[in-house]
Amino acid sequence: MKILLISYDNGSHISYFPLGLAYIASACRNAGHEVVIYNQDIYHWPEEHLTKLLDNQKFDVVGIGVIGGYYQYRKLLKISEAINKSKQRPFYIMGGHGPSPEPEYFLRKTGADVVVIGEGELTIVELLDAISKSKDLSSVDGIAFINQAKNEFVQTRKRELLQDINSIPFPAWDLFPMEHYALFGSHSIKEKDRSMLMLSGRGCNFKCNFCYRMDKGLRIRSSESIIAEIKELQSRYFITSIAFWDDLLMNSVERVTDLCKKMLEVNLNITWTCNGRLNYAKPEILQLMRRAGCVFINYGIESMDDAILKVMGKALTVKQITEGVENTLAAGVSPGLNIIFGNIGETAEILQKGVEFLLKYDNHAQLRTIRPVTPYPGSPLYDYAIQKGLLDGPEDFYEKKHVNSDLLSINFTDIPDKEIHRLLFEANKTLIDRYYSDQKKRMVESARKLYIDGDASFRGFR
Repeated sequence: MKILLISYDNGSHISYFPLGLAYIASACRNAGHEVVIYNQDIYHWPEEHLTKLLDNQKFDVVGIGVIGGYYQYRKLLKISEAINKSKQRPFYIMGGHGPSPEPEYFLRKTGADVVVIGEGELTIVELLDAISKSKDLSSVDGIAFINQAKNEFVQTRKRELLQDINSIPFPAWDLFPMEHYALFGSHSIKEKDRSMLMLSGRGCNFKCNFCYRMDKGLRIRSSESIIAEIKELQSRYFITSIAFWDDLLMNSVERVTDLCKKMLEVNLNITWTCNGRLNYAKPEILQLMRRAGCVFINYGIESMDDAILKVMGKALTVKQITEGVENTLAAGVSPGLNIIFGNIGETAEILQKGVEFLLKYDNHAQLRTIRPVTPYPGSPLYDYAIQKGLLDGPEDFYEKKHVNSDLLSINFTDIPDKEIHRLLFEANKTLIDRYYSDQKKRMVESARKLYIDGDASFRGFR
């Protein structure tokens, strides 16, 4: 079968590599199908371009995956309209964290034929086989569809997760314009670096109440498999920096120690970034990570209040957060400090604690702002909002409540909505002022060194 996979336009000049789509492309191609990638993300084609392509070229299947953001939802509606208008409309499959928790809503809203729920590599192969042989779709685990004859929603049995994720083929890099994606600049890398996204594992062994990921538990790749992929990227695409894109690379001291030691043994000569946990951010492990090439660790702090951290299910304390960030800075690794506001029971005083923490430990590597918590479908917080009468299902969420990631979707506090937005404005104004004040000082100092000290190493204001 001939399959068109859509990498949608996310509005970026340089796009990050669509890793999930590349894994699906690899699975489809390995099963004997012809795969074509539609790079709207790079060329910024309008949706009319997609309709014309489908009118002029025959595809058996078209597929897209999206997360549950407000932008992605509205983009998906436009793309779905373009697909449905085409004269040779292919069989339409969608997947990802967006439609997986509420598949019936997405099917009826978009007119798609099937939603693949959760992990897709095995499901898509079985689904394509069923489509090509006109088999009953109910025989495929891990999907949902509308029985058109009865107008009934059908969700098949949940697909068991693939436990040996080392067996999953590498992403189908060669189907994508890698020279574009290699220019994506992740945190704390040099301008001349060529960067690429990777997964070190799948899932997470923690249970935050705002997390929308439905698959339970954590499955990690072996250090050998990770290193083999890095070497392949170095050999084929001259990659010099890796951004580990999964939820949590720092899931245990033992795992991180094994990976870092083996990286050092083979002398990869590469820098990398990852997501981490502050309860594991101890001096010894951080120093080892730095020696192995780690330059940035993104931390989910979320709140600087122990009671709220418990409400969130973070399994962290303020003491662990503070010590972990201090240890990270001491090791010469840049920390990403992420704080959200508006979870159950939060107050203005707690927001201020977050601002003060960000100001105290700001290493000026990136602009940090504070967003309101969003109860995405699939998260415990979403279910809580429905139970408390704060939300009336997916249509209420996507069409009325979730209109912007920096605006309040659901208010879980005792603070009026308007006051929350005022507090967020004041908090973020403080953080923005600090960031750009520091940038100004740096630029002025560069000019002083150039013109007063005669420092010819500065290449100018470009």
